[in-house]
Amino acid sequence: MRVEWETVIGLEIHAELKTKTKIFCSCPNEFGGKENTHVCPVCLGLPGALPVLNKQVVEYAVRAGVALNCAIQSYSKFDRKNYFYPDLPTAYQISQYDLPICRNGYLEIEVNGEKKKIRINRIHLEEDAGKLLHSGSSITSSQYSLADYNRAGVPLIEIVTEPDLSSAEEARVFLEQLRAVLEYTEVSDVKMEEGSLRCDANISLRPVGSTKLGTKMEIKNMNSFRALERALAYEIERQQEVLEEGGKIVQETRAWDEGKGMTAVMRSKEEAHDYRYFPDPDLAPIILEPEWVEEIRASLPELPEARKERLVQELGLSAYDAGVLTASRALAEFFDQTVAVYNAPKVVANWIMVEYLGLLNANNLELEKSKITPKQLATLLIVQAEGKISGKIAKKVFAEMFATGKDPEKIIKEKGLVQISDEGALAAVVDKVIAANPQSVEDYRGGKKKALGYLVGQVMKETKGQANPGVVNKLLQEKLK
Repeated sequence: MRVEWETVIGLEIHAELKTKTKIFCSCPNEFGGKENTHVCPVCLGLPGALPVLNKQVVEYAVRAGVALNCAIQSYSKFDRKNYFYPDLPTAYQISQYDLPICRNGYLEIEVNGEKKKIRINRIHLEEDAGKLLHSGSSITSSQYSLADYNRAGVPLIEIVTEPDLSSAEEARVFLEQLRAVLEYTEVSDVKMEEGSLRCDANISLRPVGSTKLGTKMEIKNMNSFRALERALAYEIERQQEVLEEGGKIVQETRAWDEGKGMTAVMRSKEEAHDYRYFPDPDLAPIILEPEWVEEIRASLPELPEARKERLVQELGLSAYDAGVLTASRALAEFFDQTVAVYNAPKVVANWIMVEYLGLLNANNLELEKSKITPKQLATLLIVQAEGKISGKIAKKVFAEMFATGKDPEKIIKEKGLVQISDEGALAAVVDKVIAANPQSVEDYRGGKKKALGYLVGQVMKETKGQANPGVVNKLLQEKLK
């Protein structure tokens, strides 16, 4: 009898907090920079240097916790997680162990039309380590490694889920929605390509109906939503193959190789590492006033799911359209601001999702760096709705707006793109097209209605797209009776 297997997945997500300075010192919290220039005695772990907690780090952790439906702990503390590695100058990491700042939250996801609540075990604060720069392509092929401590002391929150995810797709959707929540609350810039959002996954298989968890595997090095989904899909297939052949899953840490499309063993985890946690003697416990937590709760913006629901219920958009538009706060606000000027939600949604996102993706550009404003897009759509330009011309104007940042009316005037709606001006062009295309005229009079579309196209070609299609249709039908 063939055994049916079910997948059990839990995620550990690290998000860098978007503070101006590091968690325990005044060094700048910035991506990049020349090696070892964003450092001081505190983040270098020099003798006698003492950490001082950045208050905004605590505020951001609370904001994230409230947005993720967590219970905010009135009392939490910092602990030292002891281990030696060259990127950790103190030989311990300041983290939170038994008393984290947030507990027992959840995030609801929807996959294939079914909603599912994914529990969040905890959110805790910690400092980031530095990074090693290897002379070769990897640590094993390098003759030496250099340490850059710019990242040491960067504030992190670690979000740990319960093992509630049961497919690679669910894991991807969860991470996408979590990223949106963190972006909306402005606690992190969530740039996966810069390491601001990092995800590890624990995955195991067990027979369907069993309550006992299988041997888990940890997967690292997944720096995109696609990589997360592909890595988990591969690992599910690999583990199932091992189990069905009578093999045994050995607990280990594996890395995802994007180029090869497979996971590979990094190290064995047969024995749990003893980090010898103990309370950090240099940092006082965090004691939060309930009033301060409620102030933070009241200051939260409209979150992704609530915004999506509003676009569906109040503006009549489809769930799909609303999901695309609310995937990032910047895009959602661009949509709202455009609709505030030109109140045609579906038209605006189509233009943003097709034309605007198309140009952004083609140019590998983030919306925040685009030259187009919501008011400019609204103005373009108003001009088109008034019949001053055709839809085809509107797309050309939009491309010019994207490239230059110019107002649509200025582009239309400079390039002479105003739509021709005067019947007298178009009549001569229509007569010319009719005379030049006798076969199409005969086809239309013989009942082939598609021939009219061809003739309209020829008039548009003659007028370089500036003729009003409605007027052209009317004139052709009158002249071909």
